[in-house]
Amino acid sequence: MIELHDLKLLSQDLTLLYVEDDASIRDALSMYLLKLFKKVVIAKDGVEGLELYKMQPIDIVITDLSMPRMNGLNMLQEIKKIHEDQSVLITSAHSESEYMFGAIKLGIDGYIIKPFDFPQLNGELFKISNKIFKFKENENLKLHLQQMVSAKTVEITKLMLFQNYNYEKTLLSMVQMIEERDNYTAGHSERVAEYSKKIAQQMGYSKEECTKLYQAGILHDIGKIATPDTVLLNPKKLNQIEYKLIQEHVIVSYNLLKNIPMFRDLADIVRVHHERYDGGGYPRGLKADEIEPLARIMIVADAFDAMTTNRIYKARKTVPEALDELVALKKKQFHPEVIDSAIIALKDVTIDENITQTPKTKLEEERFAYFYKDILGNMYNQNYLELILIKNQYELTYKYLYLFTINNFSQYNKDNSWKKGDEFLISFAQYLVEYFTSALVFRVFGDNFVVLTEKFIKIENITLKLDEMIKNTAVHYKINIIDLTETEIKNIADIENA
Repeated sequence: MIELHDLKLLSQDLTLLYVEDDASIRDALSMYLLKLFKKVVIAKDGVEGLELYKMQPIDIVITDLSMPRMNGLNMLQEIKKIHEDQSVLITSAHSESEYMFGAIKLGIDGYIIKPFDFPQLNGELFKISNKIFKFKENENLKLHLQQMVSAKTVEITKLMLFQNYNYEKTLLSMVQMIEERDNYTAGHSERVAEYSKKIAQQMGYSKEECTKLYQAGILHDIGKIATPDTVLLNPKKLNQIEYKLIQEHVIVSYNLLKNIPMFRDLADIVRVHHERYDGGGYPRGLKADEIEPLARIMIVADAFDAMTTNRIYKARKTVPEALDELVALKKKQFHPEVIDSAIIALKDVTIDENITQTPKTKLEEERFAYFYKDILGNMYNQNYLELILIKNQYELTYKYLYLFTINNFSQYNKDNSWKKGDEFLISFAQYLVEYFTSALVFRVFGDNFVVLTEKFIKIENITLKLDEMIKNTAVHYKINIIDLTETEIKNIADIENA
């Protein structure tokens, strides 16, 4: 037997619509139902019951079947159109009436035969209320689960975004660190990324593919973090071993990116950005269609930036000159369809003419010391002179060359020791550095010095100091002044000949 306490626990938050045309039955049952349910809405026939149903949410409908104006069956048919799963309990004085069979076909939850058996009524109400309670409990659980899933999804998404942000910031910091090691590479990755995107857009690639290529461009030289300074910062032409070392940056970049989920798709592009159309590239010697399509674009962009950037041993090309060279290398180094689009996409780019390997500050000069500073003093070595002479052919910055030739120095070493000889050369060079301000001083051929100046400087005062220095020694010196606007000096051999 159903306990009323248990029924009230289930029904206390439910709203019930009770439809009955017999006033005495209606009043009696209404009084009983009001003790159980939160709210009881009462109607005297089907028309009124349907109107009240439409005005508010109803959990349970209890209705008689035989009523004037609109019987219970017709009312239920309309209610079922509004809410197919509406919980319904019918009351009837005839268990086998036509109305009863029609109501059962509509799908009812139970029926009560008049006069009412209250234990039976309680049992049907408990059954319906329990079904509604479980349904609502299930809906609440689903809603809660959806909220939990949504909250968890937001949490995971935030975590992934944070993780990706950290990955990206870390790698971009590494790129910046690499580029700050060398004036030439400063901004190189961003320029390659921008050129790559321009070409890809011209070729009709999607926005997503252009973004992917841009990201690959930013990170394409990330592997140079593992390249020794002695190779990375060496602006001279690399020897065979140094060239092999610089090639390793491609594999390092690939291995670094392939292990990070958000950059895995970029790794394959980065790995092949030094391959060639004719198969002469590295690291795998891929050719033609073996090269990934997006990488073909980066290969061109990378080369274009190298052509249009000043290197210490090679002046930059203008944009038209660089595009002409790209066309000349079509089907050799570059894919023809990429070149066809590149000459359109890059024809109006503006090149920053201030990008150069030549040191501009004292700090940058010191970073060049490994390659270009002479071991004896505060001057440059012969290697740097070679590069400056090459560069000076394109930009006649230095117009005068002073060659100080020291003779009979070997005798000085014999008379005074090699240590004293080094001290002599250091003092000699120091006089030159102090006298020729804003000039470049080089030690060449072991015992000789070259000074490059932008304008003509008289030497009378320096000769007085130098003459005093060699007094009472077997050493003597000679000075040759070469006007570089009249005499072409391309290398050290030209100085000797002059």
